[in-house]
Amino acid sequence: MRTSRFAGIGLAAATTAALAMAGCADNGVAGPGASSSASASTPVATAPSAAGSADPAAVQALADATAKLDSESFKLTVTAGVGFQLTALIDAPNGNGTAELKASGTNTELTVKSLLVGQDLYAQIPGITKGDTWTHLDMSRLPDGANTGLRPGRIDPVDTARLISSTTDVHSTGARSYAGTVDLTQATGVAGLDKVTIEGYGPAAQRVPFTAGLDEQGRLSALTLQLPQSTVLEALYTDYGTTVTAARPPAAQVVEAPEDVYRALGG
Repeated sequence: MRTSRFAGIGLAAATTAALAMAGCADNGVAGPGASSSASASTPVATAPSAAGSADPAAVQALADATAKLDSESFKLTVTAGVGFQLTALIDAPNGNGTAELKASGTNTELTVKSLLVGQDLYAQIPGITKGDTWTHLDMSRLPDGANTGLRPGRIDPVDTARLISSTTDVHSTGARSYAGTVDLTQATGVAGLDKVTIEGYGPAAQRVPFTAGLDEQGRLSALTLQLPQSTVLEALYTDYGTTVTAARPPAAQVVEAPEDVYRALGG
């Protein structure tokens, strides 16, 4: 029994565990040959510039844009291939967020929900929680690199700031549009990609093309990664200033996460 290495973002490893519990074979959640439907706002990919030829103005623009993700609430929509979508509402200033991950494959569809309130992370995982109950994760039991998506102190599931910092050749491709390559070996865990997945890409993981777009206020609006094996990962940042409602579930609806979840997350 195998599950897709690319399980997704937002409690991705727990989704892998859920797939295993459901007895699913490798369903190619974002497998070779898959692609996403890029929106009209997504910059068109261009050939990467030579390594080390970064445009300082472009670097600064993207740095400023990612910094703004910590100062305002927003909606994040991530797609990868044809069987994966994450929708999250993130209130970084207050440390709260909600996320819903949908992963589908052959005769299988799973939905994993996660809820972050301050220092507490809760999840609804098929095969682990039932009905309206939530499982609570003790973050102290998880290694720093554990892929939980929403996480205290690192609330952006894509970890955009660290992703952008792993490139040395950002350049402008037009008005508020940028491109370059990222070295995923220097950014394990970003965009839901764990160490095993990145190592599986081989040398190609060191130069992964990306494009990024900003809105008229200089905020990030789109980020696209052309991953090895022909998979496109697209993240859209919208609804800045949106109200994020994230409240702790009633105590009667909460159970502590079982050992299987911690093992799946590397704890």
